Amino acid sequence: MASDLAAVAAELNVMAAADHQAVRKANSDDPAEQLAWRRLTARHADRLSEIMDAHGWPTAQLVGDDAARAAWLIAQHADRQLDVQRRALRLMERAVANGAASPRDHAFLRDRTLVNEGRKQICGTQIAGVKDGSPIPWPCEDPERMDERREEVGIPPFAEYIAQFSTA
Repeated sequence: MASDLAAVAAELNVMAAADHQAVRKANSDDPAEQLAWRRLTARHADRLSEIMDAHGWPTAQLVGDDAARAAWLIAQHADRQLDVQRRALRLMERAVANGAASPRDHAFLRDRTLVNEGRKQICGTQIAGVKDGSPIPWPCEDPERMDERREEVGIPPFAEYIAQFSTA
């Protein structure tokens, strides 16, 4: 089992590296690059689904910190496979409750999943785009309490967060 988990960890890390290398294609004007991004994230989501079948959520205790973070990134980018994203979210939620996963990462995945479902996000982690140099976040539930919720999971205040997206 330990060698199997070491192989899973290595595979997750390779997938995350490929994701990082290809992420610029997601918003490319080139349809071929967009398609390459979609195919990559779909392959990764399919494989993450198989890993979840075999092992549940790949926590740091199971696969190490880097591979656990890689699993989160893969789930985060599984935008066109909402079933995988929802399942990862449920498994990660249980892992957070058991102290085995990051509440911060869970908050990002929850917001991403909610936005993909057409619902309001909770912690304001998802940015729709930048217009005239200013970030435009997706709508957020109960926005006056957003920074409080962000603090609870270790995310900086919204104003600090969106400043990194500003091009003005």
